[in-house]
Amino acid sequence: MIKINQYRLFLFPIFLFLIFSLLTAAGCRIERKGEQPAPAPQSKPEQQNNLTVPPQLQGLELQGGSESTSRKISKDVVIDYSAKYPKMVYLSGSKRTNKIALTFDDAPDNVYTPQILDILKQYNVKATFFVIGKTAQNYPDIMKRIVEEGHVIGNHSFNHANIAKLSPAEFAQDLDLAEQTIFNLTGIKTAFYRSPYGVLSDEIVKILDDKGYKIVAWSVDSLDWKGLTAEQVEANIFSNVTKGSIILQHSAGGPEEDLSGTVKALPKIIEKLQQQGYQFVTVDKLLNLPAEKK
Repeated sequence: MIKINQYRLFLFPIFLFLIFSLLTAAGCRIERKGEQPAPAPQSKPEQQNNLTVPPQLQGLELQGGSESTSRKISKDVVIDYSAKYPKMVYLSGSKRTNKIALTFDDAPDNVYTPQILDILKQYNVKATFFVIGKTAQNYPDIMKRIVEEGHVIGNHSFNHANIAKLSPAEFAQDLDLAEQTIFNLTGIKTAFYRSPYGVLSDEIVKILDDKGYKIVAWSVDSLDWKGLTAEQVEANIFSNVTKGSIILQHSAGGPEEDLSGTVKALPKIIEKLQQQGYQFVTVDKLLNLPAEKK
């Protein structure tokens, strides 16, 4: 009897150890009375776009969408309209002159436009800014600065809509609203128009002609609207510029558009092209056309 009890006493701890091991392996938890269970681990949030939107640009949207997603016009289309309407649609100036023109779309904002103006002032270079009426209303001081520093202004629509989707009446209304806005801010009735995304049609050309505009397209696209680096912007310009070139860049845009490459590239673009003998002028001087309507 004593031996049996001793045997049981010997086996009892082993039995408890085996039960505890099985419970632990099964993942069982013994919660103390009054304690709350540990919170379930939260899943990691999805990776966000690492683009930092400057506070000044938050909420700014181009009505027709960003350049990077909505610019579908091909260079051949612009060339075709220039051939069809040579006295209305201009791609470049004379090939017999060393004059070239820097042009900047989507102005103004208070992030990139002031930086570009600072650089142009430093090098005493004049450019042409194609202005969106709706955003111009938000930055009257920058509009005033553009004019006071000798740059030329062009109409780039009021809302930056895809004008191919507007009726002729809607397009004319947008055009007039932008024109009136620019005039109210600067006293200038610009004679130049550049359509958002480069969109053109026979009806659009006719309306612009009737209202006394000339359409300024481009011969060199920096492609800066793709958010390129300074080196990429420089390469796109240097590899395509010739006598009489009209160079397309941007000085503002939607919140998803990073134009820091444009700003960083501009000093080198100016210096190198001047060293090659090019002279920077505004579009009116390049094309021998009046910058303002009477």
